[in-house]
Amino acid sequence: MLTKAAVLTALTATALAVAVPVQAGAATAALPATNMEAVLKAAQIDPRRADSTQTPGAHDSVLLVEQALQAKGLLEAKYVDGYFGTTTITAYSKYQKSLGYTGLDASGLPGKTSLEKLGAGRFTVSGAISAGSRVTYHGVTLNTRTKAMLAEAEKKLGRQLGLTQGSYNPGGVGASAGTHDGGGAMDISVSGLSDATRTTVVKTLRQVGFAAWLRTPAQGFAYHIHAMAISDPDLSSGAQHQTGDYYLGMNGLAGRGRDDGPAVKKVTWEEYRRG
Repeated sequence: MLTKAAVLTALTATALAVAVPVQAGAATAALPATNMEAVLKAAQIDPRRADSTQTPGAHDSVLLVEQALQAKGLLEAKYVDGYFGTTTITAYSKYQKSLGYTGLDASGLPGKTSLEKLGAGRFTVSGAISAGSRVTYHGVTLNTRTKAMLAEAEKKLGRQLGLTQGSYNPGGVGASAGTHDGGGAMDISVSGLSDATRTTVVKTLRQVGFAAWLRTPAQGFAYHIHAMAISDPDLSSGAQHQTGDYYLGMNGLAGRGRDDGPAVKKVTWEEYRRG
């Protein structure tokens, strides 16, 4: 007859024998995660670089995306390197079009839905970013993410800002090279603001996640502040280029001159909210 201790030992061994295979199976089924925040940042910055330097913290996530694009025959193996350059942008745009997307939805800038579909069976998506719905704010069209960013900047400034141009305005702002065609874009009036206040507004916008500059007559514009919400998934191609140039220390203009705005730590809205 088995002792009580022997019975307990046998039961424990049986439980372990059953549990271990289940745990091993779960680990085998786990998929790696691609961070959408990192992928979006790389997709804005990398195509604007003069070399193949990779965006810090984005390599692993970008590599997963490129491997999936290669598996679909949209990207050559030599470009599967963790660098989201123009070739990867083109490949991702082709993938978006294969899903039936057009216009802004096929710009090559990954959106949550297309990224999740691309990763089916290969990777999961973390750090998802959404532009949200289109809304009217201060008389212009923005999306809910951009509105929240602007409202936070206004709260920090203790004043409401006047908007002269918003987003989703294709063909309506000729001097802006298509940057207002998509989401995340706005122009801000500086009428009645002192030079110091203008600089403070630009600085505050940058602090909450905008690529922002004061535009001047010397640059060919009437005085105003031009701002783009960094990592907005609805950015037009021109806006993607401007946000990338902002990260690279440029002024967002065609000549790609030195950034003439106030120096701040460059952050996205999501990074700002995390503190």
